[in-house]
Amino acid sequence: MNSHKNRALFLDRDGVINIDKGYVSKIEDFEFIEGVFEFLREAMRQNLLLIIVTNQSGIGRGYYRLEDFKRLTEYMLRRLEEEGIAIAKVYFCPHSPEERCACRKPSSGMLLEAAEAFDIDLENSIMIGDKESDMEAAKGAGIQKRWLFTESRYDNSWFNRLKELK
Repeated sequence: MNSHKNRALFLDRDGVINIDKGYVSKIEDFEFIEGVFEFLREAMRQNLLLIIVTNQSGIGRGYYRLEDFKRLTEYMLRRLEEEGIAIAKVYFCPHSPEERCACRKPSSGMLLEAAEAFDIDLENSIMIGDKESDMEAAKGAGIQKRWLFTESRYDNSWFNRLKELK
């Protein structure tokens, strides 16, 4: 491992940070998953750079506007900051699946862009996602630790995983 490079915790948004209610674009529909604040604070204690990588095809499909996504993202980042959590950056793909872009997961474009921008050691980073496309994107980027989140909250088993990284 190159000790000069950063380790990152890549996080999908819907279903990992907030409850996935399908094309979430309004603040009133955004509900943080139980335990996520504590979990992300623990990740920061492990010196992991927190980066969100999220497909937002609702923009490309016309379900909501880019401005709606930006407003919701500002709200999410403000709430996380109030909880002592620093997100390095939010990467998002606004395209519909039919556009076949390089950024939409399962492609690895967002992860590779973040790795270059933040000098990230992908091999020693982690991806948490709730869909197989998240896992495929991480695998394609060379991320070894790929954690599929299928629970409704972050419990002790998730904290233990982070603590085992030391």
